[in-house]
Amino acid sequence: MAATTTRGNTRDQQVIAAARATRDAITGLEVELLLQAVAWVELHPGDEVDTSVEWGMRELEIAGDGAPTIDEGAVAEFALAIGHSTDSGRRYLGDAVELAYRLPRTWGRVLAGEVAVWKARRIAQATASLPMEGAAAVDRALYFVAARCSYAEIDRQVEKARKEHDPVETERRRIEAAEKRHVKTHLGAMTYDGLVPITAMADVPDAVAFEDYLATQAAELDPTIPLQVRRSMVLGMLGGRRHGDAAEEGSAPGVMIFVHTRPGQVMAEVDNTRSTTTVEQVREWCTRAGTKVTIRPVIDLNAEMATESYTPTERMVEQVKLRFGECPFLGCHRPSRPGHKAKRRKKTADPAGQEHGSDLDHRQEWPEGQTVSSNLFPPCRGHHRLKTFTDWTYQYDPATGFTWTSPLGYTYTDPGTSSDPSSDPSSQRHTG
Repeated sequence: MAATTTRGNTRDQQVIAAARATRDAITGLEVELLLQAVAWVELHPGDEVDTSVEWGMRELEIAGDGAPTIDEGAVAEFALAIGHSTDSGRRYLGDAVELAYRLPRTWGRVLAGEVAVWKARRIAQATASLPMEGAAAVDRALYFVAARCSYAEIDRQVEKARKEHDPVETERRRIEAAEKRHVKTHLGAMTYDGLVPITAMADVPDAVAFEDYLATQAAELDPTIPLQVRRSMVLGMLGGRRHGDAAEEGSAPGVMIFVHTRPGQVMAEVDNTRSTTTVEQVREWCTRAGTKVTIRPVIDLNAEMATESYTPTERMVEQVKLRFGECPFLGCHRPSRPGHKAKRRKKTADPAGQEHGSDLDHRQEWPEGQTVSSNLFPPCRGHHRLKTFTDWTYQYDPATGFTWTSPLGYTYTDPGTSSDPSSDPSSQRHTG
C-alpha cells in the first residue's frame, strides 16, 4: 500500500499558523509586561530612609547599582496584579529594571523579540550583584548570543566580569565558599514513619573524626540492632537523648509535640515539622526511656480569648498562630506556628523586605478594636508593616478566608481570585 503524506494538508497548515501566531502574541505580551514593570518602578521610586529605623516602610534595592529603587509599599500591588507573591513580584520588578537600566544591549534584543524573556531574566539575575562596569561587560559579551547561550556560559561571563571589576567581592565570595560547611536537619521533610533526613557538609578532618565517633559509639549499642540504625541513634546521643538505659536526671531533652485531634482521628499533626504521623508513633516517642513528657492544657482554637491590654497573652498568641499556621497575605507562606524555627537572618530586612517570623496584628486597630481572638491575625513582619503603613486592608470570613483590598481598590480573596474596584479551624490542640 502506497504511503500518503499530509504535508500539504490545509488543516495542518492552519493549526501550525495559529500556533506560530499565538507564540508571537505571547512573546509580545511578555515583553509588554516587562515594560509595565519598569514603568511601575519609575512611578514609585524609593525615598531615602533612615536605615536604623527597623519598623517602617523603606526603599528596596531590587537590582544592581545604578538601577532605580522602589518604595517597598508599592511592590505588593503590582505583584498580585500579575499573579505573583510579594517576593516573586519583587524579583520580577528587579529583573525588569536590571535589564532596562544596566543591560541595554540585551534589553534591546528583548524588545525586538529576539531574546526570550525567561533567558533575559536569568542573565539579569546573574548580573545584579555586579558593579555597573561588570554588568556592562557581561552585556557586551552575551547580548548577541543570549538567545542560545547556556546557563554555564552566563555564569562564566559573570564571574569573569566580577574578577575584573570587583576583586574585593571576588575575594569575599572565595572566603564564603570555604564556609559552606553545614549540618541541616530537614524537619519539614519528616516521613509518614516519623523519620527526618539530615544532610551535612564538612571538611576532611571533621568528617574523619565524626565517622570515628559514629563507629565507636554505635559499637557500644545493642548489637542486635542493625548497624545503620545504631549510627542514627548516636545522633540522638549527641543531643543528650539516651537509648536503652534511663538518662541521668535532668539530662533528657524536653520534647514538645503539638497534636491536633478530632473524635476518632488516628493521625497526629506535628507542628514542629508541619507534617503528620500516627498517634502510635507519638506514643512511642513519649514512652522512650529517659524522655520527659509534660502535659499542657488543651487550647480550643474556636474559643474567644480576650485581654484588656494591647499585648495578647501567651495563650492567645499560641492559639492564633495555631489557627492560621502562616502569614495571611495572599501568596505568602511564611509559617507562624509555634515550634517552627524560622531561618536566622540579620536584623535588617531580607531582600524582599519580608523578615522571617510573624507578629500578631489587630485587624481593627487597638483600642477601637479589642485584643480578642477574632481580631488577631499572624502576618509576617513585612506584611504587618505593609498593612500598618500603607492603605492595604483585609477582612476575614471563616467560610471564604482572607479578602485583601489594595490601595488602588482591587480586592484579592483566597485562593487567589481578585476583583476590579469598578465592577474550618474546629480542631483542638494537645501537647505533650
